[in-house]
Amino acid sequence: MFNLKGKVAVVSGASSGLGKQMALAFAKQGADLAILARRVEKLEEFKPELMAAGASKVVAYKCDVTDTDNINTVAAEVEKEFGKVDILLNCAGSAKNNDVINMTDEEWDFTIATDETSVFKMTRAFAAIMKKNGYGRIINIASMYGLVGNTEIYTTAYHASKGAVVNFTRAVAAELALSGITCNAICPGYFETELTKEVLDTEQFQTFAKTHVPMQRYGKPGELNAAAVFLASEEASYVTGVILPVDGGYTCI
Repeated sequence: MFNLKGKVAVVSGASSGLGKQMALAFAKQGADLAILARRVEKLEEFKPELMAAGASKVVAYKCDVTDTDNINTVAAEVEKEFGKVDILLNCAGSAKNNDVINMTDEEWDFTIATDETSVFKMTRAFAAIMKKNGYGRIINIASMYGLVGNTEIYTTAYHASKGAVVNFTRAVAAELALSGITCNAICPGYFETELTKEVLDTEQFQTFAKTHVPMQRYGKPGELNAAAVFLASEEASYVTGVILPVDGGYTCI
C-alpha cells in the first residue's frame, strides 16, 4: 500500500522544515519530484538525498509562491519536463506575528499573501494540469491555528490565513470531485524544524506543552509524513475535503 512509484509530486517549500521532510517521505515511496523554493541552491543540495531515498527523477525549480507569473512559468516547465502532475503539496509559507491591535498593514498583507493567497495561486496552476489527466491529489499544509485561537503567541494574521486554507480546501474538494482530483488539508501542531527548534526547546515552551498538549511534547521529525503519504496515495481515492490535525491532541481539548 501507499506506493507512489510512477507518480509526479510537486512540493513547495521543499528547501527546509516540513516541506523537506515530506518531500523525502514521497521519495521513499518512489515518487518523482519537482521541488520548489526560493532558495534553489538549497534544493540542489537536497536532490542527491532524494535520489538516494528512492526517487528516480528530481528537478529543482526556483519559485516564489506569491508571484503569479513565476508560478505559472514553473507549472508549464514541470508539465513539459514530467508530462503530468499527480500530487501537489502546498507547504511553502511564512508569517509576521503580532496582535490584532498592533498588527500593521504590511504584516497582515505579507502573511495573507504568503500563507493563503499562495495556496490559491499554486492550486490554480497545478490543478489545471491535473484536470487534463483526470487525476490529482492536492494536499494543503494548514495549521492547528487554523482551527483554534491561542494565548501563547499573538499571530492574528496567521490564524486568519490558515483558517482560510482550511475552508479553501473544502471548496476545492467539492469543485474538483468529479475531475478525479482530491483536496485535503493537514493541520500540524508544534513541530521541530530549523526555524522552531530554538523556541520549542525553551523551558517556557516545555512547560506550556505539558499543560496544553495531551501528549506533553511537540512533534518529532517525520511524524507528519504518514499523513501526507496517505493523502497522496491511490488508497485515499475516496478521501476529499478532510481537515486532518496532527497535533498531539492539542485541538481535542
